[in-house]
Amino acid sequence: MLSRKPQLHLYLSLSLSLSLSLSLSLSFPYTHSHQKTSLPLPFRLQTFVHPYLTLVSSHLLLPDTNKQTHTHTLTHTHTMAELTARADLASRQLPSMTLATGLASLPGPAASRTASAADDPTTRFALPGTAVITGGTGALANAVARAMLQHGLAGLALLDLDVSSPAAAAQVAALRAEFPAARVDAHAVDVTEEAAVASVLDLVVAATPDLAGVDYLVCLAGVVGCVHALDMPAAQFRRVLDVNTTGAFICAQAAARLMVRQARGGRIVLTASISAHRVNFPQPQAAYNASKGALLQLKSSLAAEWARYGITVNSISPGYMDTVLNEGDGLREAREVWAARNPAGRMGIPDELGGAVVLLCSKAGSYFNGSDLVVDGGGIVF
Repeated sequence: MLSRKPQLHLYLSLSLSLSLSLSLSLSFPYTHSHQKTSLPLPFRLQTFVHPYLTLVSSHLLLPDTNKQTHTHTLTHTHTMAELTARADLASRQLPSMTLATGLASLPGPAASRTASAADDPTTRFALPGTAVITGGTGALANAVARAMLQHGLAGLALLDLDVSSPAAAAQVAALRAEFPAARVDAHAVDVTEEAAVASVLDLVVAATPDLAGVDYLVCLAGVVGCVHALDMPAAQFRRVLDVNTTGAFICAQAAARLMVRQARGGRIVLTASISAHRVNFPQPQAAYNASKGALLQLKSSLAAEWARYGITVNSISPGYMDTVLNEGDGLREAREVWAARNPAGRMGIPDELGGAVVLLCSKAGSYFNGSDLVVDGGGIVF
């Protein structure tokens, strides 16, 4: 009869990255029935060896009380497909980020966006150039647009799914009337469509040849779904992440590509939420919370990669804002809860977001990068 001994694990730290064939003859003392015997274990090992560490294990057949000696031969083979896949994995080269090495390493115009003692209060918060705002026909976008125009924007492009509705047209007309020196346009686009976003940004650049580019991007486009997680269809979950997170990435990438070609830096502001920091109450919104939490990491990642071009990437996290989206008798109880759980005892006003965006886009905010500004009246402290 044969008895089974637990697996013997051999840890081989090797520097090879191809198939290795080893013929090993091992002997070690083994005590059985109070007798010490020397057990020869010849076996042939064929395995692919990772450059760092390969673990090889085998089941060994050991002699029973009749003192008979047995040998066990282990043969481990891999298919060519497995070997090829492992070889590809072992030979891969990871891309590496390149960081800026100070102001001197930035394009000249990008370095000029940095705050200095020579700036007066007006120039420190001035926003010359062109801005693009997604979700551009919403109440928050309208407030942010007005704040940026007040600080000197020469061009403004509002992007949204529908810019032809009477309400959207009236909003654009009002901005044009209030800021006649600036060019204000509206473009219909789905932020989840990569090619469409790139085309619209090209239109923005072509429409303002004297401005020659895009200097600021503020991503405010987003959707929310208050559905219990047990009931939410996967398609709805994906849609929320697609608009809120992937859409922000697509727009940021397209704008950053323009900014890199322009070689004068730029400012990108993503819109996260207090939902990125804590679970909202009382409404269930797992998808929305997840999408906004992801935006915080996206913001940080882009900030690290694009700093070398003089591009800063930051985010704002608004609290509950008193807009049409949060109105109606059906939300009365929720509004009371939101206000009661805030030190300010109220919801935010859209105009209270403008200052944070102006700061992050201006010279005054030149050393903000990878930051998130929570604008929620102190609700985050609870």
